[in-house]
Amino acid sequence: MRAIWKGSISFSLVNIPISLYPATRREELKFKLLRNSDLSPINYKRVAEADGKEVPWEEIVKGYEYEKGKFIVLKDEDFKRADIEATQSVDILEFVPLEEIDPMFFDRPYYLEPQKRGEKAYALLREALKDSGKVGIAKVVIKTRQHLASVKPEQKALVLELMHFSEELVKPDTLNIPSGVEIGSKELDMAGELIGKMSGKWDPSKYSDEYREKVMTLIQKKIESGGETPAVGPAPKRHTTKVIDLVSVLQESLASAAKSGGTKKAKKSAHHAHNRKHFKKAA
Repeated sequence: MRAIWKGSISFSLVNIPISLYPATRREELKFKLLRNSDLSPINYKRVAEADGKEVPWEEIVKGYEYEKGKFIVLKDEDFKRADIEATQSVDILEFVPLEEIDPMFFDRPYYLEPQKRGEKAYALLREALKDSGKVGIAKVVIKTRQHLASVKPEQKALVLELMHFSEELVKPDTLNIPSGVEIGSKELDMAGELIGKMSGKWDPSKYSDEYREKVMTLIQKKIESGGETPAVGPAPKRHTTKVIDLVSVLQESLASAAKSGGTKKAKKSAHHAHNRKHFKKAA
């Protein structure tokens, strides 16, 4: 995997040379638009709104619309004046407790790998952050854009997680969010019980992109059948309930959760019994 950025972590007089690598990957299905008659791919052209004529790249400039229909053009030298990429540094401004940061601020993680002669300082920062329960809040410029970011320990690695600036988060002031709603103690107890029955240990491997898997299966079947859509039964209807009596809905949910839990235990017990029987035969 190729590093997308190289620089250093700096705080006070400490400087740690690092390389930046993506910590996530987005496996989106990509489709091309085709003409139905002959499956010819559709291409897009850059055309001017004024006359509909195609515009070559060398005639295109960047403009900022400061009023409706009014633009100010920014040239390469204008952007260079504001360019702060030359620092090539993750500048840690302060260290704050991780628990104090609203998860809404976090956006995209990247792995930090120490370069030569930076291993010891890298490990020292990682262990110090683990012991303190804090993260470094930094500013970094990647691909001409400045980001707010945090430097966090993750197992044996340090992770740089890009964050939103406070002005980028939209406040829910305009949403019709309930407040001052009276909630009965019975309803709250039952809701808590339901949460308890549906609780488990966090295991990300249990969850997958089912939609992507189904689409890929369908694509494979269409390839094998020469483009024909395979016959499938009607999609199962989702059971919807009009919440009129919240208590009765919670009771029904609790009963369903208990039944589901019992079924899982029964399957687990049968599985263990099968294994014991198998081992006895083997003995």
